[in-house]
Amino acid sequence: MNPLLQTITSELTDNIKTHFHHLHQNPEMSFEEHQTAAYIAEQLKSWGYEVTAGIGKTGVVGRLKVGDGKASIGLRADTDALPVKEAVDLPYKSKVEGKSHTCGHDAHTSMLLGAAEYLAKTKNFNGTLNVIFQPAEEIMGGAPAMIKDGLFERFPMDYVFGLHNMPGLELGKIYFTGGPIMAAVDNWEIELTGKGSHGSMPEKSIDPLVAGAALVMSLQTIVSRNVAPKDSAVVSVGAFLSGDAGNVIPQTAILRLSVRNSTPATRVMVLDKIKSITKATAEAYNVTFEIREGQPGAILINDEAQTEKCIQIAAEVLGADNVVTPGPTFMGSEDFAFYAQQRPCVYGFIGNGDTPMVHHPMYAFDETNLPIGAAYWVGIAQNYLR
Repeated sequence: MNPLLQTITSELTDNIKTHFHHLHQNPEMSFEEHQTAAYIAEQLKSWGYEVTAGIGKTGVVGRLKVGDGKASIGLRADTDALPVKEAVDLPYKSKVEGKSHTCGHDAHTSMLLGAAEYLAKTKNFNGTLNVIFQPAEEIMGGAPAMIKDGLFERFPMDYVFGLHNMPGLELGKIYFTGGPIMAAVDNWEIELTGKGSHGSMPEKSIDPLVAGAALVMSLQTIVSRNVAPKDSAVVSVGAFLSGDAGNVIPQTAILRLSVRNSTPATRVMVLDKIKSITKATAEAYNVTFEIREGQPGAILINDEAQTEKCIQIAAEVLGADNVVTPGPTFMGSEDFAFYAQQRPCVYGFIGNGDTPMVHHPMYAFDETNLPIGAAYWVGIAQNYLR
């Protein structure tokens, strides 16, 4: 075992587990992470960091400058939980009904806190370290909010790094891929408005439910008939809300979409197709329509050169056998992509083993990964801030 990993495992694992258990028991939703932010800020201040809270509403940045080095980097963890009822009977189970850290953001935060403590105590680097605790990743809003709030102007950084656990990948190994690794997501809502009527007199109505049903089916042709097999795209209608009673033709129908694309050109085409098909369907069924676009999506693209450097660092810290490259790419999305539009970035995955997928009620983060993730963060900081 590498001396750095051995030291962190023996000296800091208990502290990191304490953070993890506390955060896991007290989950907070996107942009509601007030107590989480307060806990993080308290820890960072106790280790000597200059702490700024309230960035992007509930984000926290801890800044620590050592020596006279000009280099500056950012290490980022996400902090928000999900509206999922946890089904795993853990001794540190969520205390908040219907909310849980079933994506592992509590673990990401804890690993970065462990690294932050070690780096503050050893000060074995030369430059400026920024530890970024970002809210609202689950709704793709936290990174844009922090950027809009002046993250990079207030805390200049040369590079930013991220790490996420991933079930299905071998436990304890870190996976890297240069270039595009996660899809852009666009969460859209389409509202169709017709004319309601009694269910026995459909001829007096303009039925938005029927129009909505036709639209759901038409949207399925976008990927199957317009996207090349070598590319990847997903158009999912996850919610169809219309009507309350069987004998009432409703006034409106609402479709909620999750749209994912792996290339910028495909994204533009798919979104344009959604607009044109919606317009044509509305005209065909004589309903009006409104498309409400959410936060614009972004494809997460790893900087190729810095990815190679992170692979070397991870191999030194964790052992070459515990680093996999190229790793898999995913149609899931990450608002870390917005940082990558501003600075060279590297986003890696740490394997969580054969467990239920993130967002599943039975998901559980494997605690043996806690010192591994912390050691990787320390390795990044010490190598980039020499």
